[in-house]
Amino acid sequence: MGKRKSGGGSHDKSKRFRAGGFIDPGTSGIFATCNRGREQQCRKELMNLFAEKAEQYYDETELNDDSDEENEENLSIEDKIRREVQEIQDKKDTRSELLKPIDLDCECLVFIKTRKPITPETFVERLCQECKGSQAKTTRYTQRLTPITFSASSTIEEIKKLARRVLEPHFHQKESQKPYKYAIQVTRRNFNAVPKDDIIRAIAECVGRDHGHRVDLKQYDKLILVECYKSNVGMSVVNDYLTYEKFNLQQIFEKGMEKEEKEEKEQKEEKEQKEVKDEKEVKEE
Repeated sequence: MGKRKSGGGSHDKSKRFRAGGFIDPGTSGIFATCNRGREQQCRKELMNLFAEKAEQYYDETELNDDSDEENEENLSIEDKIRREVQEIQDKKDTRSELLKPIDLDCECLVFIKTRKPITPETFVERLCQECKGSQAKTTRYTQRLTPITFSASSTIEEIKKLARRVLEPHFHQKESQKPYKYAIQVTRRNFNAVPKDDIIRAIAECVGRDHGHRVDLKQYDKLILVECYKSNVGMSVVNDYLTYEKFNLQQIFEKGMEKEEKEEKEQKEEKEQKEVKDEKEVKEE
């Protein structure tokens, strides 16, 4: 009898691990970029940082709430089936995780799935605000963060449903809605399901002009971030994107260091000028 071929070798395990990399519709989370080959380190440091910040930002009652309610009406039948399968898989865990890394099998890109009470866009904005204020280096490998409020399948119909859901709190308040200047930024990775221009056009139609909203690519009040990855499209609306260096933690730290060095140099020059002036006055006396 010939030898039976092994079906559980390390190659097969590695292949099964790499076969993942998909993000389910309805998912909330945060994308992060890093240098090539540093994905694992980036993922690890973000999990530690996000867990620490979640404890600071939310009280114990919120953190212990395992509910993850989603509006089923916003999902297609196919998406509902995929979501049910994912929920069955999640129930195998001992608890519902607040933060969960998803292996994307994509160079330079990391994704951390989040659950309530974390709201990705406000979470990232607050984190960047703190980093800029403290000028402390909180990460080594992480570069830019991109929050995803919700996501959907990559069809125009689902993208429009997603847009209406994500945009409503920002652009379609029934009472006292302010007019905003906005821009749309679309990033695509391993994605060719829908042309970029079609995505932008669909989202702009959902924003509409009923409240005086208009496009301004430079001096916008709000930026609509769209992250397209494989068969998934994620979206969020953010503020102060340029103020916080496009949510790039590395650049926030570097700009902070440049500012600090500049201030120290100016103070040194001012001190030297004062000493020269004082010395001159003494000689004149």
